[in-house]
Amino acid sequence: MNRRRRVWLGFAAGAALVFLAVAGISRMALRLDREGAEARRQALVDESVRLALWRMDAALSLFLGLRKPVTSAGTDIQSPLLGKTEPALSGPRLGGGKPINLRSDLGKIVVVNFWASWCGPCKTEAPNLSTFAWQERNRGVAVVGVVFNDSVSAAKSFAKYYGSLYPSIIDAGGEIANRYGVTSPPTTFVISAKGVVAATLVGPVSTQQLEEVVARVRA
Repeated sequence: MNRRRRVWLGFAAGAALVFLAVAGISRMALRLDREGAEARRQALVDESVRLALWRMDAALSLFLGLRKPVTSAGTDIQSPLLGKTEPALSGPRLGGGKPINLRSDLGKIVVVNFWASWCGPCKTEAPNLSTFAWQERNRGVAVVGVVFNDSVSAAKSFAKYYGSLYPSIIDAGGEIANRYGVTSPPTTFVISAKGVVAATLVGPVSTQQLEEVVARVRA
């Protein structure tokens, strides 16, 4: 093999190696670019999710911060629950003792009242609820309170101060309120002896108003 042919073959081999090296680098660069693009895309998705969660949290905080008790007198409203079986209602009893389960009162008309110690209108209606509970205690009517968005200690003090004559459930996680669609206290539901939601009252209730609603449910 003459010198010129060896030089040419060496050049060709070197060129081939350079081509393969460049091709390899190009493929690696393309892969890295794709991986980089995927990483950037994932980063954008993660950031979008974080932003969405932050907005949801901010909106919820604003909602909770602006939520106020209902001050107007108890109003009979057309709740989506009317005519439907009452949502499950059970939980620990405020002050201790046997847990409360609404199913144990099946066969009675039950008045369920959502209240809180920080709710001014709840203070107005508390004596009315106790009066009603006492006068109806032997007439097939039960009154059950549900502590709404409140601390146990504050709720205990409230019940003691106003001499509540009916038991209350501690709804620590707000699950019961969510089932009943309650957003502000006081809110009252009247459930028939068959376990069907018969009336919903928003705002502080009077003894007379409860008597009239229960009489209507009995009829």
